[in-house]
Amino acid sequence: MKRLFFASLALGFALAACENQAPKSTDTDAPDAVVTAIAGDGRMDLTQLQWTRQPAAYETKGDTLLITTAPHTDLWQRTYYHFRNDNAPVLQLATRQKFFSFVVKTDFTQSHQRFDQCGIVMYLDSDNWLKASVEYENEEFQHLGSVATNNGYSDWATTAIAADVKTMWYRLSRREDDFCIECSADGISFSQMRVCHMFAAADEIRFGIYACSPEESSFTAAFTDMRLTECMWKAHDGQQPDAE
Repeated sequence: MKRLFFASLALGFALAACENQAPKSTDTDAPDAVVTAIAGDGRMDLTQLQWTRQPAAYETKGDTLLITTAPHTDLWQRTYYHFRNDNAPVLQLATRQKFFSFVVKTDFTQSHQRFDQCGIVMYLDSDNWLKASVEYENEEFQHLGSVATNNGYSDWATTAIAADVKTMWYRLSRREDDFCIECSADGISFSQMRVCHMFAAADEIRFGIYACSPEESSFTAAFTDMRLTECMWKAHDGQQPDAE
């Protein structure tokens, strides 16, 4: 696959590359990008995002971000497989905002090899991260699922969906250090995939998008309609919290 590299990208998409390390925290005196976006029209300021790891190639076309994966890229820690993979390209925004939702549409039409995937991510460090995606399996089905990794151990919760599904919306919501992941076929009606606690997410977090190809393959994933809103995962209205 042809590799495309760009010295400058359309719409001032000036992304800072931080090879194999987490990006620096945002300036604590600067306005929080999430708060600013929610107060405006919800659109993400892409110049605020940083690469934790760059992909094989990336490009913007209008409001679409294209990420081309490299072979043998993945995120997984220990559980069951007893290997550690920590080299998937990740593009994220840093925030200390405790309550918000992040929405993005993914298009993985080009995905056609086993385990190709793209979706949302909250990558804090090698041992603590959260992701959701559709992972290609074969011509009959693929896995819609999510992985929560706490303290160096991953889990994987999945459901099988038809192989001809080629787009998916995701919504990641934060309520302090608890998180909810939802998915949607149309970007309007969302269904819960996972609720989880992230032990390393008490203060500043980083969240955004990722794509990877764990085996000998490469594909181009498209991300559109990225926006930030007030937290759509509302406070629980049933049993009251236990006293601490």
